[in-house]
Amino acid sequence: MSQTLNPPAALEVAPARPAPRLLPAAGIAAGPLFLAAGLAQGLTRDGFDFTRNALSQLSLGALGWIQVTAFLLTGLLVIGGAIAIRRALGDAPGGTWAPRLLGVFGASFLLAGVFHADPGTGFPAGAPADRVTSLSAHGTVHMLSGTVGYLALCAAFLVLARHFAARRRGWALACRLVPVGVLTGFAGSSVTVLAFTAGAGLGLLWLTAVSARLLTAAPTLRQ
Repeated sequence: MSQTLNPPAALEVAPARPAPRLLPAAGIAAGPLFLAAGLAQGLTRDGFDFTRNALSQLSLGALGWIQVTAFLLTGLLVIGGAIAIRRALGDAPGGTWAPRLLGVFGASFLLAGVFHADPGTGFPAGAPADRVTSLSAHGTVHMLSGTVGYLALCAAFLVLARHFAARRRGWALACRLVPVGVLTGFAGSSVTVLAFTAGAGLGLLWLTAVSARLLTAAPTLRQ
């Protein structure tokens, strides 16, 4: 009588995992999603003024959960995009540090979603009309997370400039110039909050452009 032996579990071949194809889309969508959410809320929420209020203040008030969700979702999408860029670049120049720095940028959005900005300049309703002069503990963590996150983003662009330098000098030049624009906008926030919003938006939009260039140009993602 013949007997069929089942192979030991250790010898069974696990099925190949498909590449996480949603990760490239996540990295590309992160910036537009956050900016669209902020624009829609800024235009519809009572008392919000783009010339006086930062998008971060949309986390306050009864509808603040919408902006909190936008922060958390954007952070996760940026981290997903960073993983996709790591797999796409592999051992190419910038393939190690650019994704790590983008991961820090994504994590800063998660912190910003948990620790809210302080009320001020008339938002939300009932807040003091003057600008915030002293930060609460939540406001301090929120500000520091944003500062560290955007510095990491600017550093990631400079690292990616090295990646683009060999073949796409225009992209390399832009990766060096965009951080200047971002930091200039942040420096101008002492004059008008619109400068800060413009600098932050520039960084997010360039992240989308760079992600699309890197991830759609890669024929496959590394498993």
